[in-house]
Amino acid sequence: MTDTPGGPPPLIDIEDFFADPAFAVPTVSPDGTRIAYLAPAHGRRNVWVRGIDETHDDAVCVTHDSRRGITTYHWTDDPRWLLYLQDTDGNEDWHLHRVDLDAPDEPAVDLTPMAPGSRVAGVDPLPAVPGSVLVVMNERPLYFDMFRIDVATGATTLVHEQDDPAATLHLDDGGEPVFHTTLADDGTLEVSAWDAATGQKRLLHRMGGAQHPMGIQPQQVTADGKGLLVGSYQGSDDLRLVRIDRETGEESVVAAVPGRSLDITGLMMPGVLPPAVYTRRRTGEVLAARFVGDRPHVEVVDPGFAEVYAALAALSDGVLGTVSSDDAGRRWIATFVHDRDPGVAWLYDHATGESRELFRPYPQLDPAALAPMTPVAFPARDGLPLHGFLTLPVGIEPRGLPLVLQVHGGPWFNDVWGYNSAAQFLANRGLAVLQVNFRGSTGYGRRHVTAAIGEFAGAMHDDLIDAVDWAIEQGYADPARIGIHGGSYGGYAALVGVTVTPDRFAAAVDYVGISDLANFMRTLPPFTRAFTVNNWFRYVGDPDDPAAEADMLARSPITMVDRIRTPLLVAQGANDARVVQAESDNIVGSLRERGVPVEYLLAEDEGHGFENPENRTRLFRAMERHFAEHLGARSADRPG
Repeated sequence: MTDTPGGPPPLIDIEDFFADPAFAVPTVSPDGTRIAYLAPAHGRRNVWVRGIDETHDDAVCVTHDSRRGITTYHWTDDPRWLLYLQDTDGNEDWHLHRVDLDAPDEPAVDLTPMAPGSRVAGVDPLPAVPGSVLVVMNERPLYFDMFRIDVATGATTLVHEQDDPAATLHLDDGGEPVFHTTLADDGTLEVSAWDAATGQKRLLHRMGGAQHPMGIQPQQVTADGKGLLVGSYQGSDDLRLVRIDRETGEESVVAAVPGRSLDITGLMMPGVLPPAVYTRRRTGEVLAARFVGDRPHVEVVDPGFAEVYAALAALSDGVLGTVSSDDAGRRWIATFVHDRDPGVAWLYDHATGESRELFRPYPQLDPAALAPMTPVAFPARDGLPLHGFLTLPVGIEPRGLPLVLQVHGGPWFNDVWGYNSAAQFLANRGLAVLQVNFRGSTGYGRRHVTAAIGEFAGAMHDDLIDAVDWAIEQGYADPARIGIHGGSYGGYAALVGVTVTPDRFAAAVDYVGISDLANFMRTLPPFTRAFTVNNWFRYVGDPDDPAAEADMLARSPITMVDRIRTPLLVAQGANDARVVQAESDNIVGSLRERGVPVEYLLAEDEGHGFENPENRTRLFRAMERHFAEHLGARSADRPG
């Protein structure tokens, strides 16, 4: 962590950090003849397809969304059709759309026309019924039922109707139900074998509780249909990948790394983020598993994959990210996690051993001008080990710098080593950036996550203050120039920072953050209630319980708003289904009634976070001005 001679690099344009990537989310077709990926068109991310040996100049844009960028798409077993998910202006009412690769200029077809408030929650291939996919969606608002959709005709057939909103039926590769899981009232997951002939279930195993605030993840049937893969602590502090036997209910370890936990964060965006479990495309066999650490760790499970993994790992000094292969396991596309050169995609042919770089998502960014992300560790005031990451500006002596504490959302999530556009942008503006995996963050063991029970605006906030104090003690940070920003829970943390400890921060940014815990919980979509027993209800309380509600209000920034004197920037999406607009409106309205200056950015075409590049640019331009004025950061107006 030393300064780089020659002074700071030039300011990088905000658009270069926050424009949509030039290329992203590459995959190879099942037959290995084509590549699909996301790239800009019509001002948004759209899906492009090209031959395996062709370039982007030969590619065809097969989707034509000009309202909102596409993030998730799927090949099908028919080379004619490709599927993608899309919502409306960030409302998260996801619909499944079909495009015709033989007629890519034809309008997409919505295969799941549903009323507002209903959404597609999962899309999986169904090898037993060629031409079909398995879709989980809540046409009935409180219940996520399972349907088979014929891709060519759109014909939809009910496969399984749920009678329990907290239950899931798991099918094998042949489309037969083999496991049933349900979340009991006490937060325990009950795993049962399912008899397809009788529709009866046989209890195999109980597991879970508050140590699994995001649920038992993964829940995945093994390739042979005889086991269920789950994340389990098995009485230890580390989350392991475990197989539950369908006959006996016994657990056996599939992958475990002492001192590390299975990384389940990728399950939030399958196919986009690196997976918890890498599987063979055609058979579903487990190839490797991903674990949390100072750098992510990939643990190879399948001996046959070891040679492929070694060849892929040799392509980059980053860490393997997403992987896609054809059905034959010959052609592989891999992306890599890297702090300064993210998402570089390579094509590898296992038959010939040949490889070539496909693209860099951000060719406009020079890795040499970006800042390394360094893992750090220190104890909290009660001795709990804390892990985080420090990003220091390039070319500036790392002493007495203005520092921004960047708080992740969730809170049941974790910061990881890798490229972070916000951190890189702030570092380029001369700010040190500190991220800490405070108690409640996943990935650091059972003790770490459960230490957050009852500690919203308490020990969870103390961890953030302890992190700032560590940076000051190490000499990195100027105590008079500390800022805080974050999104979702991170926005709540920023508001807690300027209410509970108003003298510690010279500037704050609340991005789609919670201001009233009770109102937040009451305004969550109704179908989420069945899944909140081990997170919000266990860690914070039930807003319908008067005593719990009083405690929530005591931990809510809205009830301490009169303490705010720190310059504050608030950003909110009008269509946010998780943290409704009122959470920001109420904070801003209260401050303005008192005559306290606050800048408010409201995006009418956004939800829980800004996706459209013009809105991201608007947000970070405002942040640039905010931190320049109040922390002395560099900016377009003051580049020195």
